[in-house]
Amino acid sequence: MEQLELRINFTADLFEQQSKENGFTYWFASKLMEMLGYKSMTSFSKAINKAMTTCNTLNIPIIENFEQIKVIIDGKYGIDFRLSRFACYLVAMNADNKNPEVARAQAYFAALAGAVNNYMSEVNKVERLVVREEISERESSLSGVAKKAGIENYAFFQSAGYRGMYNMHIAKLREMRHIPIKKSPLDFMGKDELAANLFRITQTELKIKNENIQGQSKLEVAAENVGKEVRETMIRISGIAPENLQKEEDLQEVKKELKTKNKTIKLIDNKKK
Repeated sequence: MEQLELRINFTADLFEQQSKENGFTYWFASKLMEMLGYKSMTSFSKAINKAMTTCNTLNIPIIENFEQIKVIIDGKYGIDFRLSRFACYLVAMNADNKNPEVARAQAYFAALAGAVNNYMSEVNKVERLVVREEISERESSLSGVAKKAGIENYAFFQSAGYRGMYNMHIAKLREMRHIPIKKSPLDFMGKDELAANLFRITQTELKIKNENIQGQSKLEVAAENVGKEVRETMIRISGIAPENLQKEEDLQEVKKELKTKNKTIKLIDNKKK
């Protein structure tokens, strides 16, 4: 498969023609890969993995949308997937839209899902959800490392990281962005701001490990210093302080929207039967 020179462009007609039926409507990931302009399953697997993460985040059963199967390619066993229409939507939204085929697919799936905004808005929502999930995983890891290093009050330690990055306490950031007290500020951040916070969290954990930092006060100083460095880098590159970045739609609402899209997309295949 990797040796094929793929010249298949994504079109709505071609996509529909590639559908299969066996108890449910599905598409082979290998065929979707070709339609989206990818040349190997190795490079395409990143989009599939992100799509599966998104599905899991939405509490939508992965097994119902991504069925892994064994196939024989050039005499060797390989892995393919049977993808539901919603899985194809998620894969396309997580794919590299520098490929013109991907951009066309994203526009098609956004329209199919009843999106009222342009497809880039749909892509942004899905990407935000993926990065936010990564942050949750890395925060859990950082919490474990901090506890082993002698943290006594994790909230103070966490606040120190925000203070370094935003040059203000987290309560002030909430007030500035009009974020309810029970909501996480992370749920209202754009993709780039989320990525910056993910970097801050991973680098804080790395600093604690590499420098063997111990004790509440030293751990808070480390978290704040990493936050300051991320802040300075962001200002140097973009000229915008992180606290001045645009507030985005609540990711909890995005989740609800995507769950509704899953139902909308399922109805398409149900009507065809």
